[in-house]
Amino acid sequence: MSSQRLPIEEHPDITELQGRYERIGQKPAVQMGAGLIVLAGLFVALSPWIAGFATSTPLTVNNLVVGLTAVALALGFAASFRSTHGLSWVVPLLGVWTILAPWVMYNADHSLRVILCNVIGGAVLFLLGMAVLGSGMIRRKNERT
Repeated sequence: MSSQRLPIEEHPDITELQGRYERIGQKPAVQMGAGLIVLAGLFVALSPWIAGFATSTPLTVNNLVVGLTAVALALGFAASFRSTHGLSWVVPLLGVWTILAPWVMYNADHSLRVILCNVIGGAVLFLLGMAVLGSGMIRRKNERT
């Protein structure tokens, strides 16, 4: 008797897992978290102009790229959490980098505005990213019990 193998895309576990992440992505908490990440990402991206440190080219470019990356990830979470849940760990990492960037890329010892914008924006990205990341883990844990 020969056993036929299903393509991985048709495996019952894959289908169930995709359905689980689709349900998670439709939860209001995940949608709200994604929306708030969009706002936080836009703040980080625009913070050099908001706080007046746009002349610091490396930090300006860094904040612009990091902020827009967070926005793109959040839009992916909102549109299809099933396809993008594997990247949800990136947003908290972007938040940590945003907090550290003034000291790594800019002489932040003399600019409270730079420090405050990056620490606040980074902390918000970190916390919201952990909330979105945690929502998938909590759901998975609850389904096991």
